Amino acid sequence: MKNLLSTYYGIQTEGSCFLDGVEGYIGNEYIYFIIPAGNKEVIHTEQIALSYYLFENGINRNAAPIQNVNQEWTTLFMGEEYIVVKMHPLDRELNLSHGQALANFHRVGSSYPYEPQDFSSYGQWKQLWINKLTAFEQKVEQDDALYQSPYHRKLSDLFPYIIGISENAIQYLQETEYDNRFHDSDQGTITYKRYTNQCNRDIIWHGGFMFDHPVRDLAEHIRYCILYQSDHGKENAVKFLQDYQRERSLSIFSWRLLYARLLYPVHFFDLMEKGFASTSYDSMLTSLHDLQQKQVRYEKFIGEFFQTVEVDHDEWKIPVIEWL
Repeated sequence: MKNLLSTYYGIQTEGSCFLDGVEGYIGNEYIYFIIPAGNKEVIHTEQIALSYYLFENGINRNAAPIQNVNQEWTTLFMGEEYIVVKMHPLDRELNLSHGQALANFHRVGSSYPYEPQDFSSYGQWKQLWINKLTAFEQKVEQDDALYQSPYHRKLSDLFPYIIGISENAIQYLQETEYDNRFHDSDQGTITYKRYTNQCNRDIIWHGGFMFDHPVRDLAEHIRYCILYQSDHGKENAVKFLQDYQRERSLSIFSWRLLYARLLYPVHFFDLMEKGFASTSYDSMLTSLHDLQQKQVRYEKFIGEFFQTVEVDHDEWKIPVIEWL
């Protein structure tokens, strides 16, 4: 692969290293990674622009794509298409906690001067949630008529609950949109499509960015903590939020938006989406049953959310869902 860098990029390497399980090549004061270009989203011009902005503005863990000597983003080498990304050597961000690192990421991203056309959800959650719920209702109804597996029967039984909690979240979000208690930290920023701890890893790979409200990422990490870190999930979520707020405080509007997104059952929709593309229904049934069990703990957390994070929702006049 060193030949690819020298021939098509004019890069002479001085050594190699492994980060995030991927081999990188050291040269010209950067680390270069050669990755397959099968996912065309990674070469979408808006994704590249977001990645470069982060790279040039102090997010050192971000790996940004580079063009080859022909000014092309992909390179055909030995019958396969590749893309080359570069990143700074790890240094300055290593002393930040997870929450602080994400806050710094959002701070930098909030200065991005454009709103992407194809990768923005800022201010659009309500309609996107309605569209998702409608589409999944139709798909579940279609599958009920086609399949009789235990997984589909289980999903059919559980789906009214998913509809109900989704509608609660949508209604709560709609009411939140009339709350004008916001400040500068509520402006759009670069986020992730689905935040899965990227800022706590050695490399931030490009191709999965969005432009959205920053609590999008907060909600998805908290969701992960509560669902999948049963022993210390609540403590980890609280510390993560506290560390984040040391760098970027949350407005009352943000707290309400965060609560709405936690309420919306993204985790069930993600699992169902996998089920639509799978034929391993026994495995899907196990996953669905497991998630239903975890939902008991998750629902309890949402019911106690503001007390847990020490936000006086009565004093701040933040409504809550009473049945939780």
